[in-house]
Amino acid sequence: MKLTKRILTCLMAIVLVAAMALSFTACGGEKSVEDIKAVKEAGKLVVGITNYEPMDYLDENGEWTGFDAEFARLFAAELGVTVEFVEIDWDNKIFEVKSGAIDCVWNGMTITAEISESCSVSDAYINNSQVVIMKADVVANYTDLASMTGLKFAVEAGSAGEKAICETITDYTAVSTQADALLEVASGSADACVIDVTMANAMTGEGTSYANLAIGATLTEEEYGVAFRKGSDLCEELNKFMDKIIADGTFKALGDKYKLSVVTE
Repeated sequence: MKLTKRILTCLMAIVLVAAMALSFTACGGEKSVEDIKAVKEAGKLVVGITNYEPMDYLDENGEWTGFDAEFARLFAAELGVTVEFVEIDWDNKIFEVKSGAIDCVWNGMTITAEISESCSVSDAYINNSQVVIMKADVVANYTDLASMTGLKFAVEAGSAGEKAICETITDYTAVSTQADALLEVASGSADACVIDVTMANAMTGEGTSYANLAIGATLTEEEYGVAFRKGSDLCEELNKFMDKIIADGTFKALGDKYKLSVVTE
C-alpha cells in the first residue's frame, strides 16, 4: 500500500509538471493567453500605431496605409478578421497593450530590453538603423560623429537618435518628433539630425518632401518587432504567418514597395 501511494504521488507530480509545461508557449516562453479566440470573437484586431511614414500613415483619402498597415491587414485576413487602427501616445505603448486597450503595437517599434521584458515580441521583421541627415551638398564631408562635433544637431526627444549622439555631440536640440528634426535641418536651424533610416528613405532625396537632404553616416543598427500582451498566442501565430509570407515572396515584395530592408531568414 505504501508503494502504491508513492507511485500515485509520483504520477501526480508528473502530470502537474506536464500541465505547467503546456501552459507555456513561444515568444519568450510566457504563460499562454488566448487572444486569438478573443480577436476572432470580436471580429477585429486592434492595432496601436502613430502617424509614421512609411510604416503607418494617412493616404490622400484619409485611410491608413504603409508597410505596417498592409502587413497588419494581411495578418488579420489570415485570422479572418478586420483591422482597427488606433493612434496611441508612443510613450504609453506598453501600458496600452498590457491594459488590453489594443491587441498589439505595430508601428516600426524597435525591439528593446524594456519591450521584451514587458510584452511578448514577435520575431524581428525589419532591419533599421539610426542615420545622420544633412544637406545633400555637404553630407559627404562628414563620415562619423567625430567629424561632426562642431555641428548643431536636432533629434527627437527620448529617441534612439538622441541616445546615439548624446555622449559625443553636446550642441543639439531635442524636438517633439523625427519630422520636426528633419524640418530643423531643412530650414537651416540645425546642421544635421538623426532619424530612423526607414523614415529617411521615405522622406529625403530626389522625389521626396526633402529633396535637398541626404542620408549620411549610420550610427546604430536596430530591428523592428510587434508587441503583444505577455504570453499572447497571437505572437507565435504572427511568427508562423511571417514564415509563410517570407517563403512565398509576399513579404519581400512588400518591403521593396516601401524601400525597406525586411528580415527574410
